[in-house]
Amino acid sequence: MARITMADVARKAGVSKSTVSQFINKRYEYMGEDTKKKIEAAINDLGYQPNYLARSLKQKRTSMIGIIVGNIMHRLSTEVSRSIEDYCHKHDIHAILCNADDDPEKERKYIEVLHAKQVDGLIIFPTGRNLDLYQKLIKENYPVVFMDRRVEGLKANYVLAANEAAAAESIRHLLSGGHREIAIATQPLVISPRIDRLSGYKEALREAGIPLKQEFMIHTEREQMKTELKKLFSLKNPPTALFAGNDLVFMETLEFFKDNQLKIGKDAALVVFDNIPLAHLAETGVTTIDQPGYRMGQRAAELLLKKINGEHVAPAEEVFDCELIVRESS
Repeated sequence: MARITMADVARKAGVSKSTVSQFINKRYEYMGEDTKKKIEAAINDLGYQPNYLARSLKQKRTSMIGIIVGNIMHRLSTEVSRSIEDYCHKHDIHAILCNADDDPEKERKYIEVLHAKQVDGLIIFPTGRNLDLYQKLIKENYPVVFMDRRVEGLKANYVLAANEAAAAESIRHLLSGGHREIAIATQPLVISPRIDRLSGYKEALREAGIPLKQEFMIHTEREQMKTELKKLFSLKNPPTALFAGNDLVFMETLEFFKDNQLKIGKDAALVVFDNIPLAHLAETGVTTIDQPGYRMGQRAAELLLKKINGEHVAPAEEVFDCELIVRESS
């Protein structure tokens, strides 16, 4: 069966091939409604499918981008990815989503594969441990935007949350409620958001003249979190409040509290840095720090598309404020 071509559509619609091309590429500026309806009817009648490979070779673009997230289990990752995909859909670009599992080798493989497949650009939640590869992309002027995480020593375009300021605000909130024994729990300090959140925690306590206690600062893998929380709350003078560094730490904290018959908000106040769906519906509403993930994703996609289109975008950090949503847990 012969392949239906753009020329076949043009003949059936009674228009030029270039007009059909303009319709397919959604360039409707000088096209009347009657012409659009004729072309659409011809496409439907003939069952025409555009040859995207041929079009990409002609335009020297694939109309595809890659999104490499650090860990798809994080709520922020899914929210940002959804936002980027929505933006790309509006601009007729396809998004390929890859999950690096915070593994630098896996991240490197995804970057190299997507680059080899000539996707037009990348949005990366970097592990921070492939500096040579990040630098290579930038040196080649390959369109890339880094999301959520800053990479030390790398001059690039970043879209970030105000991690340090938001963490400090949440600790000040706990202090205003009379808490002085405040602990923090994060995963290992290998990426900038965790480092910045710890910095905000320390800053707020120093401001209040409260000495830092090493035993009140947990930085461990998720699998060890409950063990470390057990040690923390077994201290002679345990904390009266806990700052959970992200949604995954929050899940471990919930399990720990349940296993040890502790009540959130009663036995210890709790603040969580992350967007937690249904946090307000918990038995004790959980105080959270809401990151504007959707807006962050939109901005990252905007920056990437500008780069893909050849616009000059100076390396810079764009930092988005977060919102402390106070509920019964604190």
